[in-house]
Amino acid sequence: MMENPQEVFKQEAYELLEVLESSLLELENTPDDMEVVGKIFRAMHTIKGSGAMFGFKTLSEFVHDIETAYDLVRGGKLQVSQAIIDQSLTSTDVIKRMLEDDSITLDDPAAAGILRFFRGFTRAKTEHAEAAPKPQSPTKKEQKPTSEDLTTYRIRFKPHADIFLHGVNPVLLLDELNAMGYAKVIAHSNAIPDLATIDTDKCYIYWDILLSTEKDINALRDVFIFVEDDCDLHIDVIDRMSDDDGEVHIKRIGDILVEKGDISREELDAVMQSRKLIGEMLIEKGLVQPSVVEAAVQEQKHIQEAREKKGEAEAIASIRVPSDKLDILVDLVGELVTVQARLTQTAVQENDPEMTKLAEEVERLVWALRDNTISIRMLPIGTIFNKFRRLVRDLSRDLGKEIDLVTEGEETELDKTVIEKLNDPLVHLIRNSLDHGIEMPAVREAAGKPRAGKILLSAKHSGDSVLIQIIDDGKGIDPDVIRAKAIQKGMIGEHAELSRKEIFDLILAPGFSTSEKVSSVSGRGVGMDVVKRNIDAMRGTVEITSEVGKGSTMSLRLPLTLAIIDGLLVKIADQSFIIPLSNVRECIELTRHDVANTHGRNVIRVRDEIVAYISLRDFFGLSGEAPEFQQIVITELDGHKTGFVVDTVIGDHQTVIKSLGKSFKHIQGVSGATILGDGSIALIVDIGKVYEGLVTASYQEEMPMASQ
Repeated sequence: MMENPQEVFKQEAYELLEVLESSLLELENTPDDMEVVGKIFRAMHTIKGSGAMFGFKTLSEFVHDIETAYDLVRGGKLQVSQAIIDQSLTSTDVIKRMLEDDSITLDDPAAAGILRFFRGFTRAKTEHAEAAPKPQSPTKKEQKPTSEDLTTYRIRFKPHADIFLHGVNPVLLLDELNAMGYAKVIAHSNAIPDLATIDTDKCYIYWDILLSTEKDINALRDVFIFVEDDCDLHIDVIDRMSDDDGEVHIKRIGDILVEKGDISREELDAVMQSRKLIGEMLIEKGLVQPSVVEAAVQEQKHIQEAREKKGEAEAIASIRVPSDKLDILVDLVGELVTVQARLTQTAVQENDPEMTKLAEEVERLVWALRDNTISIRMLPIGTIFNKFRRLVRDLSRDLGKEIDLVTEGEETELDKTVIEKLNDPLVHLIRNSLDHGIEMPAVREAAGKPRAGKILLSAKHSGDSVLIQIIDDGKGIDPDVIRAKAIQKGMIGEHAELSRKEIFDLILAPGFSTSEKVSSVSGRGVGMDVVKRNIDAMRGTVEITSEVGKGSTMSLRLPLTLAIIDGLLVKIADQSFIIPLSNVRECIELTRHDVANTHGRNVIRVRDEIVAYISLRDFFGLSGEAPEFQQIVITELDGHKTGFVVDTVIGDHQTVIKSLGKSFKHIQGVSGATILGDGSIALIVDIGKVYEGLVTASYQEEMPMASQ
């Protein structure tokens, strides 16, 4: 747990601000949605209350007037307007600044302007509010039992027969009780006579109410304060969770009836001589009406359900743990994985059945621990998707465009570290779609499109990675313009033959831009190399597809976690390497005869497909002669199939990634290292970098492009 209470408050406040911002954007589209208004009010109220408690007095005072305005909206005394939403969104920015800088006062220009708006607006309304009737009671849904202070009451409300003559409607009293918590109402209607003899001025019904609530017994009695002379009222506490000893004590039907005074203990004991159900026996003997037994049964169920709900609330409770402690945990698990690999290898070498059995058991436990540890760091990607709604709203206003942002797959989980590093690339791509992808409304209408453009931000699992796409229905990217610009910049020759994909990949090259003038928002190409570099650093890929007039799609494929990967362990000379298993498609044999037949062209036919291959021995400059029979590891990256020639394929290997450190950053084609079971080091091959390095180097003339 965090030791600094102020830091705890700050973290909670940032989370509340995310809720606040997304709720305000939702309210902008549905200004009459009182549920959203309630969510905004509660967020403001919590920030204000907690802020004052943890010493953020200025922040608390700032939020107070905004909260008051939303209280008026809740009470139906103030209508939500665009100005209120605009000022509220701006206030979230001010609150963030106040959280980061405690020197900001209420005289800050932005804060003062917002306060003038809300204070001037709420002052007159507050006067009106004071004369207005009390707001409606909260909904029953909001008051379902979740607290440990929950108490369950049994209320027997037996109105006198002439209660209607005093202008009392008992149903309204029942509704008021119902709104106070989790309630069950059982009506006893056995006394209602036949229609021919009924007196409509008389009340023939009485009720048992089972109510689980945080209210005390006085609050319940207040409900009946005006009818206490017109009814028989009994309120008993039948269960108190604060006294919970950890065991559920459900009373028997007979005990409940005795406790309520419906039967005597002697009557109960006499009936218990029989073997029939107690309720059935009591009804048969005419001691109680069926509705009375039903009320007792419902009481049993109610207690059980209330406790189950409490158990559910406890089950979903979570604890807050600083991320650096989780990082340490992942590192320790990584070390454990390495030690487990050494144990397994030692067991194989020793050929000891008992040690082998022990190693297998340790392996099973370590894998389970690894999976559970990684899952702790997994967060739904929706946590950053919501931020982009505000971005799109503000930028579209600045640019004079109409844009709908649609999100899909917010529940897709990704490692926390990946999500944090993903924020900047996504901001850049969305800005580009806004600025250069989506056309102005008039232009869209002229092209037969809706005035409002659409940006779809989606995420989904794809194998062992996550596919994130930013799809817009804008004007698209013209490959001829890209090609012409690349020739102008000297990036490609005038007669270079490039596929459509290779042309779009030029956008990701450093310094490439088709924009004559870079706007304040973005320039397609300006900074796209940074996007690619950031995604590459996460072992991910970027792919661009586009069609003129129809829009563009930016696809990011990322690993679920950066800490541990499954790899294929291979050997070249006496050096071990790891190739990421997610890119491996198959392994085939390569003989010296095969090499001779291709006359040095480094290609091989795999069924009906020609696949180019790269010798890792040559790439890494390893000495020694290749064996008679080598292996080609066929990989697939960005739709290209490429083979990597190695001496031997050892097998799959769970790999804990270790950074190489600054001294080894210059090594090309290696993304990290790992420690093997025997304590030796294996380098992790960055197959994308190896391929790129060869294509752009002197090998280009000799290496045919990989087949599609």
